[in-house]
Amino acid sequence: MELQNTVKEALNALYHHPDDGVRMQADRWLQDFQHTIDAWQVADNLLHDPTSNLETLIFCSQTLRSKVQRDFEELPSEAFRPLRDSLNNLLKSFHKGPPKVRTQISIAVAALAVHVPAEDWGDGGIVNWLRDEMNSRPEYVPGFLELLTVLPEEVTNYKIAARPERRRQFEKELSSQMEVALSILTACLNVNEVREQVLEAFASWLRLRNGLPGLMLASHPLVLTALSGLTSELLSEASVNVVSELIHFTAAASSGGVGVQMPLIQVIVPQVMSLKSQLRDPSKDEEDVKAIARLFADMGDSYVELIATGSEESMLIVHALLEVASHPEFDIASMTFNFWHNLQVNLTRRDSYASLPNEATIEAERNRRLHIFRSAYESLVSLVSFRVQYPHDYQDLSHEDLKEFKHTRFAVADVLIDAASVLGGDTTLKILYVKLMEAVACCPNGEQSQWRPAEAALFCIHAISNYVSVDEAEVMPSIMALLPKLPQQPELLQTVCLTIGAYSKWLDAASSGHSILPLVIDILLSGMGTSEDSAAAAALAFRHLCDDCRRKLCGCLDGLFHVYHRAVSGEFKVSADDSLHLVEALSVVITELPPDHAKKALEALCLPVVTHLQEIINQGPEVVEKKHARDLTVHIDRFAYIFRYVNHPEAVADAIQRLWPILKAIFDLRAWDMRTMESLCRACKYAVRTSKRFMGITIGVMLEEIQGLYKQHHQPCFLYLSSEVIKIFGSDPSCSTYLKNLIEVLFKQTTCLLPNIKEFTARPDIADDCFLLASRCIRYCPQLFIPSDVFPSLVDCSLMGITVQHRFGFLSLSLSLSLSTL
Repeated sequence: MELQNTVKEALNALYHHPDDGVRMQADRWLQDFQHTIDAWQVADNLLHDPTSNLETLIFCSQTLRSKVQRDFEELPSEAFRPLRDSLNNLLKSFHKGPPKVRTQISIAVAALAVHVPAEDWGDGGIVNWLRDEMNSRPEYVPGFLELLTVLPEEVTNYKIAARPERRRQFEKELSSQMEVALSILTACLNVNEVREQVLEAFASWLRLRNGLPGLMLASHPLVLTALSGLTSELLSEASVNVVSELIHFTAAASSGGVGVQMPLIQVIVPQVMSLKSQLRDPSKDEEDVKAIARLFADMGDSYVELIATGSEESMLIVHALLEVASHPEFDIASMTFNFWHNLQVNLTRRDSYASLPNEATIEAERNRRLHIFRSAYESLVSLVSFRVQYPHDYQDLSHEDLKEFKHTRFAVADVLIDAASVLGGDTTLKILYVKLMEAVACCPNGEQSQWRPAEAALFCIHAISNYVSVDEAEVMPSIMALLPKLPQQPELLQTVCLTIGAYSKWLDAASSGHSILPLVIDILLSGMGTSEDSAAAAALAFRHLCDDCRRKLCGCLDGLFHVYHRAVSGEFKVSADDSLHLVEALSVVITELPPDHAKKALEALCLPVVTHLQEIINQGPEVVEKKHARDLTVHIDRFAYIFRYVNHPEAVADAIQRLWPILKAIFDLRAWDMRTMESLCRACKYAVRTSKRFMGITIGVMLEEIQGLYKQHHQPCFLYLSSEVIKIFGSDPSCSTYLKNLIEVLFKQTTCLLPNIKEFTARPDIADDCFLLASRCIRYCPQLFIPSDVFPSLVDCSLMGITVQHRFGFLSLSLSLSLSTL
């Protein structure tokens, strides 16, 4: 009794005490109480206590529910019947009580059924027990109906701490009692007050996907009642839920699939189709329209394989789904998007035609179906393209609303890609070009206030770029000619830049490419100077343009360098990260130059980076050591991109030799700084990969540098850089002396750093890179590694650390061990 009073006092403090600290203390105490063994009896007593207030009843019902779900095994086996009887009495007591309390008790009884085998409930399990209870006390039917509703839901409730075998057995027990459950629900249909509750329970049981024959369900009173609820003056939410579950039920493999359930499908589809006119009924509540749209979307998703055959009946569903897609509310229209994707997959993939005898038949059938659905996808393009338009108040949108708007645009882009897969990119482009021309006509003389429709059309054109052929000549020249004439509005300019980048392959293939390229580069320059977003888009587009049109741009290198220098000097609004796109762009163009010209161009590309780093180094060691890592890595990362993408091995080797004094100075002054060292080792890694054997002059001093610094600073990236060197030079006899010395120094130091499991856990990156290096030594220079003095100690180290809890470290270590057995 004392503990019961304490619970009441804690609840009173939680809900009514003015002091936040007292409320938090009461909340913690109550949470701890719920995990005690005493909570069983106290919660049960308070639920049976007629003086308990609503707060106490809700808390105790939640406590009892959670105890049954999580802690049932605390109780002795003989406690089942008293607990079941107590919960049954509570269910009866609260059959007209607070709904929250009744729901919690119902879930508790259902959870108890998950734990306890059917035979413990008597003949036939809990469903028969429930039927007997309802027959003996009909006044408690509403409460028992709620239990009948939640019962199948607990099959997939993994909050219940039941063993997997018992959970599977419980599902089988319920499935075997499906007909009994439906007979109970059918008997309750005669009570008008509980009809909605009966249908919700029916929907819940349908989710079990038990293989009931479609012929029996097609004429079942529960099904007919649900279907009649669709056509009533007030649309029944429960009826919609039932019909939705029936649709999914007919398509589920566990129920036999569409073939077995065809009698039921032939009953459902006409009833749903009769609702089509209500989609445009202005008197209909939006929630009702959403419910109807959901049924059409469910039919499309479930019967897509039937629909894909292109029969007259299936096209009626397609036209209804186009009606849904045309709804002004995006939440409603987007319900169909999954269908259009699945239909596209069914129409275009060869697997859909596997049953046909030969290639000629497959191709003929595929073309027939694509022709049938052509007009539907053409309409779809027009219906969805306007939805990506920026709202007039977009600048005032919250972060969440902006995120939702971006999600909308991406979803529409996916639908357009589906349409392009069916129609072909060129055909889809023509439809969108008409939209673009209509939009441009609305903003004469480049009027900025009317930029939104043009931006929306261009966004859609950008979305399908991968599906438009590079030799398209009807529309693309006109689009490219139009781009310079559009208003220089930031969001529009951003999309223009992205579109230029997306069609870079077309620009390379186009006969008019040479004359168009200067125009589009001017647009990209405007984008770099307008806003941060447009600058990011322009830098990315510049990279695509240089990558795909590199041969055409070789003669424009001076102009490209001018853009590059302006960007890295901060004249544009290009961020440091986005400037790497420009570095890559120039690098791939330089790759196309003859070796002599490439060497000079590479020097010019490195010059701004060298200048900035030299200025920092000239300020003296104390200043360099105090610099923020970003002040250095922003320039070193540009070196990494240059060495990675300028594919002239001799030129890069020559550059790294000339730059070595600067790199060595940074190694010496910042070896303690992980971020700077990672950036610098990354640049050296790409130099080694590109230059390969041409880097022989510099590689010795580089390795001498990092092995000396590793003894002092233990940076994992030194090991990774060494593994790259081993990969390239491991089999070169001329390098064997300094590679042998490198191996012995690095592994001797590393095994000292990893003497036990604790150190493995504390230094997972060192373990990772150490054993990656070891695996490469075994693969590329076993003659140096295996006979060395460090090899036995490294094997011992790897065996000790095999249990390290770091997936990358574990993978590298395991690879090393496996290779060491070869």
